[in-house]
Parts: sequence; structure tokens; C-alpha cells
Amino acid sequence: MEARIFHNPRCSKSRQALQILKEHKIEPQIIEYLKTPPTPDDICDLCKKMGIPPRELIRFKEAIAKELGISRKDDREDGEWCRLMAEHPKLIERPIFIYGDKVVLGRPPEKVLEIVG
Repeated sequence: MEARIFHNPRCSKSRQALQILKEHKIEPQIIEYLKTPPTPDDICDLCKKMGIPPRELIRFKEAIAKELGISRKDDREDGEWCRLMAEHPKLIERPIFIYGDKVVLGRPPEKVLEIVG
């Protein structure tokens, strides 16, 4: 089964999720999304598979969110949120784990195990 993780090595939750996967003998392809950001379509697709609106994947406490003047209360189309995350990948909550056609946000990190098995 294909396994991938959108990972930020500086994030403790992302490192913990990766460690949990390795302990369960799952070696995902690591995508450092800050270096290789997903496209807006990719982000919208991930959100759809997780069953969440794109605004739920945004880290509104990041400095870039304040610089852009965005907040959770903004009335924007889903595509606009996805475009903002693709242009400013620091906005993307992490880690995102993909296992086959299932996707989960690893918050808390143990959630990555919900879609394996």
C-alpha cells in the first residue's frame, strides 16, 4: 500500500507521527511540503478525502496568516483557501498522512494509525 506523509522535520508532532509509523513497520514516502508544496488541487483533494473544509487545515496562528490578514471567520471559497495554502505552505497543518486512498491529519500523532490496518 502506498504511504506518504506531508512532513515538517522541525515540527515535533510531525516527527512523532513519523516515528509511530516506523514503529509499526510503515516507511512512508516523506514529502517535505515546505520545500515541495502541493498544488491547490492536491490540497482540496486531501481535504475532501479527510472530510474537512480547507479552512480547517490552516494554521491561523502562523505569522504569515497575520501578514495576509486572514482569519477563520473569513468568507472565502474552498478553492481560495487551497490556493493560499499552496502559495504559503507554512499555513498547512501537519502532519498529513496518506495511506492508499485514505487521508488523516496526524493531530494527535497517534491518529495516523487510524487508517492503517
